Amino acid sequence: MKKSLKFIYQHPLFSEEDLQNVFSSHHQRIFKKGDYFLKENQISNSYMILEDGLMRSYVLDADNNDITLEFFTENDAVIEVSSLFQRIPSKENIQAVSDCVCYEILYDDFQELFHTIEGMREWGRMWFTFQLFEAKNQKIEMITKSASDRYLKLLKEKPTIIQNAPLKQIASYLGITDTSLSRIRREIN
Repeated sequence: MKKSLKFIYQHPLFSEEDLQNVFSSHHQRIFKKGDYFLKENQISNSYMILEDGLMRSYVLDADNNDITLEFFTENDAVIEVSSLFQRIPSKENIQAVSDCVCYEILYDDFQELFHTIEGMREWGRMWFTFQLFEAKNQKIEMITKSASDRYLKLLKEKPTIIQNAPLKQIASYLGITDTSLSRIRREIN
């Protein structure tokens, strides 16, 4: 139980008591396929650790096309950082692609832990640094790698997405049309 919490909250400054406080601040939430965790224009009041299932973040572009920004798989933090920490309305939607089991922590509970547990501050700094690196790397790869290479990387690193997300969502995440993605998949197979 709560294996994802144990996986994500790893830092040498956490004592066993610290971890128990962190874990007990999370509450299980179940999402059915299609349920929303967050909708555009809402202010996010929590984040979650995904234990099982697949979620995605998406926006609507100027032509009202659904563009997937991010997928969340097992052991990922499901979060809309700007809305949560700046307390502003979200520009994103976060939706369950499949049935999901998550552990949610409310903003106020996170703030309490952040200000009382040194390990939580250091863990947060480490997590944010890693997320900034990943976001920068993803932007660079969208420019420097071919669509086929981006697909193969996704297939290797996050096969759950390929197995469970609709083709249209995967294509928009990769920055290509679903027709192009179908061609790439045929060529690879």
